Amino acid sequence: MADIQQLRTALATNLATITGLRTSVDIPDNPNPPIAVVQLMRVEYHQDMRNGMSEYTFGVQVIVGRADDRSAQRNLDAYCSSDSASSVRGAIESNRTLSGYAYDCVVTEMSSYGSVIVNDTTYLAAEFAVRVLAS
Repeated sequence: MADIQQLRTALATNLATITGLRTSVDIPDNPNPPIAVVQLMRVEYHQDMRNGMSEYTFGVQVIVGRADDRSAQRNLDAYCSSDSASSVRGAIESNRTLSGYAYDCVVTEMSSYGSVIVNDTTYLAAEFAVRVLAS
């Protein structure tokens, strides 16, 4: 049986396979892009007859710097691609059992592509939804 921290850490481990991408299982006060931040969004309990499985939805926010808008957008595009070497989807789904902590995990969508402001600094970011089935 996995706990939330183990699932979050396993997702970050999968994401760390992307060259140059930092990962965080805690929401940073001052992100150091490029960075993927793994956050728990929702838990649905009682997903089988004997309460042995829950469905977790994690949000993975990928933040890139905006020193050069065109480069920032190209970098974020690579993370959003389904088949590039920097694909967030590809990295997360490369180990769908999260090293045995989950029954399965899939990236279900990418949303919120655009500017975000953190501590008066503007970044470019995209949000990915990840569904994890675990006991």
